Amino acid sequence: MGSLHTCRIALLVTIVSTVTSMLPGCATVGGGAPATTSVQTLEYYPYQVKGYQNSYPRKTILILMPADARDATADSAPLNGNPAIGVITDQSGNITERLYSPPLGPILQQAIGRSADEAGLNASSSTDVAYKPGVKNTAEYVLESKLRRCWVKKHRAANGRYGPVWRTTADFALDVSIYKPPFSVPFWTGSANDTYYDPPVGSFGLGPEDEAGIYDEPGQVSSVALTRSVAAIFQRQDLRNLMLEDDIKSR
Repeated sequence: MGSLHTCRIALLVTIVSTVTSMLPGCATVGGGAPATTSVQTLEYYPYQVKGYQNSYPRKTILILMPADARDATADSAPLNGNPAIGVITDQSGNITERLYSPPLGPILQQAIGRSADEAGLNASSSTDVAYKPGVKNTAEYVLESKLRRCWVKKHRAANGRYGPVWRTTADFALDVSIYKPPFSVPFWTGSANDTYYDPPVGSFGLGPEDEAGIYDEPGQVSSVALTRSVAAIFQRQDLRNLMLEDDIKSR
């Protein structure tokens, strides 16, 4: 009888412990401390991408405020108005840190403007998000964009000969429509995306255990993907040809 009573108590304790661990606020990362948070710096790196500078006619282009059109997921909830842009995970894949950024619209708008200037255009900005056809505009072109992807993951891999090995992957993608006022049909539409790995895959001919990252912060890796994606807009030969042809016709 005593052993049966003892088993019942042990079973009750197990059930209570299981339920307690499932209560909100009690969850931890892999049984350890809760995930920390940080606000990363996301920025455009001028002239990092080469080959398209001053290849466009000196036309004026208005850069509208980009819309954040990323898919909502459990990990993408903002924190104090700062959008989520990624995570840091341990060797077991548990999230140890959640990464955020200042509002992405102004960052991306400034990046597109800087890249347009590098291309040879004369860029200005507007707080409007959507293009308004039929409205008088002093700019010769208006660029509207939607952010589709901005996510970075920094993962702790197995230890190498010189200590911990970290691998970071950043994805960035956006859709772009360029209009020529006052027409409602886009002058050009396209998309741009980039995936950047740090350290680069197969970097320097070293083995995985010897590779070292170039950047310290995941926000820097994401900034490279942003820069390459934005520059890819103006690297498009079809867009360049359209604007060059339009420049000749307007003379």
